[in-house]
Amino acid sequence: MAYFWREMTAADLPQVMEIAACVHVGYFESEAVFAERLALFAPGCLVAVEEGAESALLGYSIMHPACRGLPPPLNSLLRAIAPHADSLHLHDVAMLPKARGLGLGRALVARMHFLMRHYRLAYATLVAVHGSVPYWQASGFAVADESAEGPWARLASYGDEAIYMILRSEVKT
Repeated sequence: MAYFWREMTAADLPQVMEIAACVHVGYFESEAVFAERLALFAPGCLVAVEEGAESALLGYSIMHPACRGLPPPLNSLLRAIAPHADSLHLHDVAMLPKARGLGLGRALVARMHFLMRHYRLAYATLVAVHGSVPYWQASGFAVADESAEGPWARLASYGDEAIYMILRSEVKT
């Protein structure tokens, strides 16, 4: 069986919401947030599927250009992509338990690097929750320096365990 990421469509949003409710208990975001991200930056909105069963989602990912150090609060609308964005923000990724260990995480990180190169973004950023810091560190991300001017106050909506992480692009932008 082959598993891959395909571009999200508006028709996928009900299943995306179901997956979010299952995987991200305590991190509610309205469907309007997902719909807005899709409308603003469709190349960064993906769903994980099994070949031959592309309508049954196994997970989703939402990425968009942003300014490093300014993660959007949970369940908030962006209204627009920041004109001076320097990073690709991995806003959300959720995979059903049956989708884990299938190589979808590595494929997502590869897609992230492609988008960073294509859109000439110097960084990727994310807010790690659910104890996922070791996974993201293995993918090249580093915990942001708390002493630097940064996003720490903006993480309140993600809970006390949230960690802001940064990855520098592999190529010059």
